[in-house]
Amino acid sequence: MINITLKDGSKKEIESGKLVIEVAKELSPSLAKKCCVAKLDDVLVDLKTPIVKDCKLELVLLDDKEALAVLNHSCAHLLAHAMKRLYPDTCFGVGPAIEEGFYYDFKVNCPVMLEDLPKIEEEMKKIVKENISIAHYKLSKVEAKEKFKNDKFKCELIDAVEDETVGIYEQEDYADVCRGPHVISTGILKNFKLLNVSGAYWRGDFKNEMLTRIYGTCFATSEELEQHLHILEERKKRDHRKLGKELGLFMISEYGPGLPFWLPKGYQLRRSLEDFWLDLHKKRGYLTINTPIMLNRELWETSGHWDHYKEDMFTIEVEDGTYAIKPMNCPGAILVYKNDLHSYKELPLRYSELGNVHRYEASGALNGLFRVRGFTQDDAHILLREDQVGEEVGRILSLYDYVYSIFGLDYSIELSTRPEENYIGSIEVWDEAEEALKKACLATGHDFKINPGDGAFYGPKLDFKLRDSMNRIWQCGTVQLDMQLPGRFNCTYIAEDGTKRTPVMIHRACFGSLERFIGIITENYAGAFPTWLAPVQVKIIPVSLEKHQEYCSFLNEVFMKHDIRFENDYREEKLGYKIREAQTQKIPYTLVIGDKEVEGKLVTYRKHGTQEQITVSIDEFIQKIEQHIENKN
Repeated sequence: MINITLKDGSKKEIESGKLVIEVAKELSPSLAKKCCVAKLDDVLVDLKTPIVKDCKLELVLLDDKEALAVLNHSCAHLLAHAMKRLYPDTCFGVGPAIEEGFYYDFKVNCPVMLEDLPKIEEEMKKIVKENISIAHYKLSKVEAKEKFKNDKFKCELIDAVEDETVGIYEQEDYADVCRGPHVISTGILKNFKLLNVSGAYWRGDFKNEMLTRIYGTCFATSEELEQHLHILEERKKRDHRKLGKELGLFMISEYGPGLPFWLPKGYQLRRSLEDFWLDLHKKRGYLTINTPIMLNRELWETSGHWDHYKEDMFTIEVEDGTYAIKPMNCPGAILVYKNDLHSYKELPLRYSELGNVHRYEASGALNGLFRVRGFTQDDAHILLREDQVGEEVGRILSLYDYVYSIFGLDYSIELSTRPEENYIGSIEVWDEAEEALKKACLATGHDFKINPGDGAFYGPKLDFKLRDSMNRIWQCGTVQLDMQLPGRFNCTYIAEDGTKRTPVMIHRACFGSLERFIGIITENYAGAFPTWLAPVQVKIIPVSLEKHQEYCSFLNEVFMKHDIRFENDYREEKLGYKIREAQTQKIPYTLVIGDKEVEGKLVTYRKHGTQEQITVSIDEFIQKIEQHIENKN
């Protein structure tokens, strides 16, 4: 007999070898029906897993957060099973769960198009209705390669397995190489939808052959699925590329793929964001600098970027050697620091920079403002003593709290630790830096999770994952603790005892990239920017151009004096059409000017998204706009 400890701390004695699902049924038959998988000593396992030693047991129900990835990975296998039935000669790549869904890569002997997805879904529904039991077992690598000898992709995956045995999941005539875990049978996977088809290189390498990738999603209930599909439709409407064109924000030219052109309204939006950023940093003791966009190769070799990033850098040969367009701003900030002698009394020394950087991105990866080749990092580089790290990171976290709250964006933090290879510096220094970031988070009440091996080559970092109004996660802000680069550049300060010491450097960016952040907030707000940020804050529409244009011109002068951004609509169009178009352009306030307004020196406004018309004095209206700008609400 063995003992299991349940989630509530109670213990239960069972026979060794009893399956998890059998224990679940003994605990509660109704609860067992709601189980997706389980945890044995915090490790996810199938419900058919035998329990052979004393352990902790936790049942993971279908509505638990951890169940979602299992449902989606199992549904990827369901898709593959259907493909095997419909396209018997298919070769199978990989089918992982991803954020909000799954995909599976196939080599199919005929094209699979969007219009084929309903047929595939019907076959998947048949397999669900058959409620096929899902089995898990292990084979030796030799046995596994024999089993999958007709599928070169599976054989390649088997060769990559480090263990001597390979996990196999099988449902009827379909089998796959997989670590699992999976649901107990196909009947659980009722609430799914196939979403898209695209091409994908095998194992993400463009040198390999192109496969067909089918995307889908799966949920525990039909209500959750419907809600998610509704959100996906909303996201299409909010696509920043679509809104950017409709609202006249930016364009991309074939002469510069991945290099955005800011149109007048988009540039105004960008300037408002930059002004907000500059003012914020000035008030918090940052010194704003600007460093060259192109610097000699020797600098990048000293910093280590040449060894780690040269394939992603744009270079040019000139008479005095090779120059590289900067992919990052940090070496420039270090040169600014080295321009003067520094005392411990000056530290922390905070340099902020809206630095334009360029990185080579494959053309297929470019995506509006989200993935570009040229972008502006809202960078800051802080030189400080080691004993100041905790307090300074706390200041940065406070700044990030404020900025993200302005835009209504929640966030979580990941601590990315030392990479497995290609890092600089000693492990001892890395461990010290990682511990410093952990302590700073905990001291300021910020939770975090560990993202092992994903630190920068020069130091660990905190990554800030933002969640927008459409429930998407975006990697934006970062705080990187660097105990390597200052030493590589012989940066020093005069310590209190008169000796020369090497400072520590913090790299940090709040928006991450202005371009990407503007894309994110464009979709977050669905293009309806708050008044303080909107490119045009007020649209002025006269009822009669002949009778009311003079008063509109007077309003223009008043608004210009108060730095209120406005547009006039003097076209020979119907009034209702002009009002609707102002709403379509998502301008915060539309003013309709008629006889009453002229006679009483008034304005009648309609706020975007409402039908109510409100008449106030000019001073009251200006005060309202200025309050929006001041409060950033």
